[in-house]
Amino acid sequence: MIPDSIERTIVINASVERVWSVLTEPAFLGEWFGNGEPVKIDLRPGGLLLFEHGVHGAIPARIETVEPPHTFSWRWSQGAAGEEPTDSNATLVAFTLAADEATAGTRLTMTETGFARLGLPVDEAADRHRANSLNWSGKLDRLRNRFEHTEA
Repeated sequence: MIPDSIERTIVINASVERVWSVLTEPAFLGEWFGNGEPVKIDLRPGGLLLFEHGVHGAIPARIETVEPPHTFSWRWSQGAAGEEPTDSNATLVAFTLAADEATAGTRLTMTETGFARLGLPVDEAADRHRANSLNWSGKLDRLRNRFEHTEA
């Protein structure tokens, strides 16, 4: 059986509004999630989000939810690089931001769902889940570290 979701939560020492900026602005999003190049983003439901991922090439995503400064989600293909996301080949990545009263910072929760419904062979879907699960920790650490070096 393929696990269907990944969930990670981090606390960032910054306001919800500042975290939203780093999460959604092209230069910052490309830096912590892509290969360092600004992403192309049409920040609206149905808009295109295009990551340059170095050896993986350009990875398109479709934005699902934009509710500043608390919810942002996109759907991206788990198939071949450059493949447009559809209901049968993509997972949904969702970020939820909330004030963290204990630290006066922001609690960011990332969930990625849909691995069990991918139109991929079981072993390949399981490999995607495993790889994404490992990669999210590093990406979220880079996002958190971004606040130590830049005012958004």
